Amino acid sequence: MPEKELITLELDGHEVRFTSPSKVVFPEPGHTKLDLCNYYLDVADACIAHLRDRPTTMKRFHEGAGGEFFFQKRVPNNAPEWLQQWTLTFPSGRTANFLMVQDRAHLVWGLNLNVIDWNPWPVRRPDGDHPDELRVDLDPTPESSYDDARQVAMCVKDVLEEHDLRGFPKTSGSRGIHVLVRIEQRWTFTEVRRAALALAREVERRIPKLATSAWWKEERHGVFIDYNQNARDRTVASAYSVRPVPDAMVCCPLEWDEVPDADPRDLRLDTVPDRLRERGDPSAELDESVCRLDALLELADRDEHEGLGDAPWPPNFPKQPGEPKRVQPSRARRD
Repeated sequence: MPEKELITLELDGHEVRFTSPSKVVFPEPGHTKLDLCNYYLDVADACIAHLRDRPTTMKRFHEGAGGEFFFQKRVPNNAPEWLQQWTLTFPSGRTANFLMVQDRAHLVWGLNLNVIDWNPWPVRRPDGDHPDELRVDLDPTPESSYDDARQVAMCVKDVLEEHDLRGFPKTSGSRGIHVLVRIEQRWTFTEVRRAALALAREVERRIPKLATSAWWKEERHGVFIDYNQNARDRTVASAYSVRPVPDAMVCCPLEWDEVPDADPRDLRLDTVPDRLRERGDPSAELDESVCRLDALLELADRDEHEGLGDAPWPPNFPKQPGEPKRVQPSRARRD
């Protein structure tokens, strides 16, 4: 049996073993595991700013970007002693010791396990119960387009600003757009989700032909505003994550004036480091732009007063107070 290819990287005072550096991860452009590693080292400061002190799920691709993957929440027992971890509780009551990506050494340790993109929780140590980030996930339906997502994103910007919130947009690295809002770490996951639902419904009221907050796929059209991404234990790909798509597109922060024209296909593993060096990080002021949810929660109060109650939760959550029937509408009609 041939000897396993191995290099050792000296990073942040630690020796990190990195195996199979020449393994091809993205077959079409031919990017290797080492290319992916070098990308993350190039953008490390900007990337780690979105990961540091956050519990992060490892999404592992043993066969590369085109193969099967699995989510690993628990750091394995044979992890090095210096690796930082944080144990959190799921809605089911079970716990997991999550990876904390604190520096380049932690980043490369995860990449060696065939992680491609990073999926952090919206909380920061030491408080795992109160998010510091509201996440707006704009997900085009199959018949919709990225251009539709752009238009919805601009409406999201307007609604946020009218409710005293500053959003930071980024491409999803696929067909969608994310908008991040840094918030005071004082509201529960349930309250943050409630604010996100009120935001989604307000955008839907303004551009009903383009946007939807409908949870059931059979009722969706245009761009789905996934308010449930703010429920506990739900994650989205972090800024500067390379996505497991054929051309290695990146989940890349944008300035708002770029949103109408930026092409996500131009934001790839081989282009984003130069963009970051030349233009800087559009999300650099995120941590300095801490906002309050009061105005959005007042909007939620108004919706509920007018008869709009809760919306469906993800299926892995216990039935919530006030939640409608957890059954798709067509089946409910048949029953």
